[in-house]
Amino acid sequence: MEPRLHKNVKEESPEPVRFGAEFGPKRSANSTGVSLSTFKTLVWVSNLGGLLLFAIGLELMIVKQQFYFGLGSLVAGVIIALFPSNYEIVGMEEDGNVNETL
Repeated sequence: MEPRLHKNVKEESPEPVRFGAEFGPKRSANSTGVSLSTFKTLVWVSNLGGLLLFAIGLELMIVKQQFYFGLGSLVAGVIIALFPSNYEIVGMEEDGNVNETL
């Protein structure tokens, strides 16, 4: 019985496929990235979630007078809003053969 391999993974690959391989500044050769529509969905959901946490943080700080919980909520909202900016989008690789005319 032969071992089954993922269709994009070479048999002698030094980098294993890991969960979330498209995330982060260093993209392995085995990661496929995310599509543009998935990226747009991630951006919308994270922006709305970050905005909600930011509004809750302001409410906690101003109305409830709970400064540290409010500050934590503000920081968490900003982090969540910035989260999808590290994803690699499929088809956005730089091509060395493209002539740049500006």
